[in-house]
Amino acid sequence: MSTVLSPPWQFNNPVQIYCANGAIDQLSSLIDGRPYILVTYAEPVFKQWAERIAQQAKPLMVIDSIRANPDLDDIKIQCQMLANLPQAPKLIVALGGGSVLDTAKALAASRGDFDCFHQNLLAAKDVSGPTWPIIALPTTAGTGSEVTCWGTIWHRSGGKKYSVKGPSLYPEWAVIDPELSINLPFELTRQTGLDALSHALESIWNINRNPVSKSFAIDASKAILNVLPKLLNDLGNHDLRRQMAEAALLAGLAFSNTQTAIAHALSYPLTLKYDVPHGIACSFTLPQILTASCGMHADIDQALRAIFGHLDIAEATLTAWLKTLGVSTQPESYGIEPVRWPGLVNEACYNARGQNWSGNANALEQLLIHHAQQESQSQGVA
Repeated sequence: MSTVLSPPWQFNNPVQIYCANGAIDQLSSLIDGRPYILVTYAEPVFKQWAERIAQQAKPLMVIDSIRANPDLDDIKIQCQMLANLPQAPKLIVALGGGSVLDTAKALAASRGDFDCFHQNLLAAKDVSGPTWPIIALPTTAGTGSEVTCWGTIWHRSGGKKYSVKGPSLYPEWAVIDPELSINLPFELTRQTGLDALSHALESIWNINRNPVSKSFAIDASKAILNVLPKLLNDLGNHDLRRQMAEAALLAGLAFSNTQTAIAHALSYPLTLKYDVPHGIACSFTLPQILTASCGMHADIDQALRAIFGHLDIAEATLTAWLKTLGVSTQPESYGIEPVRWPGLVNEACYNARGQNWSGNANALEQLLIHHAQQESQSQGVA
């Protein structure tokens, strides 16, 4: 009787996690007297939360000039602000969604030296020198950045997307306070929830998957598919907010060891060139990617079966679920010209994130293009 040997694998995540309602009011012991800067948004609710943190320990500076999809030009200005501080910080507290957490990682890597940071970013090098530690307080349930060691930085004027990455950029603490998301509006709740689902599924059909990441991803996916529609119909429900926060955390832990794959590879130009919100851009192609991921690796099939049941109807099931959330799976719905779609799909299949996908690129290209054409024709007939 022959024995099938499983390949070696490892899982590592050094982030300490604390989850509690009202956790924002329990930061003083984590800050532990260290001089710090607070990175957050400028909206009134964030100012109120920032004041609650400042009452525990006053920051050296508050940087609240954070836009959606942090831009390299903004990072340059923020680095100059840090360089002008009379006292260097020893910690960053990041309060916000993915854009705040990614900005915090860029600033932690730069330590106020933009030129050095910029050179490493252009060279696509991992951050190797000392960085400032980060305490991450996510206010959305979706980013996963609170437990990963990378962030996304955009350069709109240059038409580029960069990754800042390195083991030293794992936050020191991820502080999960579900109450911070209780006032999150419908659209941000939807987009960030879809981002979390994409993180979970992308870690399953990933060449870097392992048993631990798959376990986190299965639990996260099942929870999000169940909870997100309910939450969108009951935005003030504290228990559903807690469940989504925990599911998004599990998804973050899953892809913290795998990175993302083809759905995210395809999403980046859609966000940069067509202004498709990230959570939508990385999720509307999931049904076809799911189908293209089946039938080649038994462990992937097993994981997807644990989430969707019968794989022969999984694409239809996920498509129908997305449509109940008001998410079209048709590229033209997002202003993407049919003539451009094949080129975008091809480019995604062969870039770095696309190469993380464990499936057949040619088959996926044909499936995505065929689906778009079918949908376009059916709408034309209608």
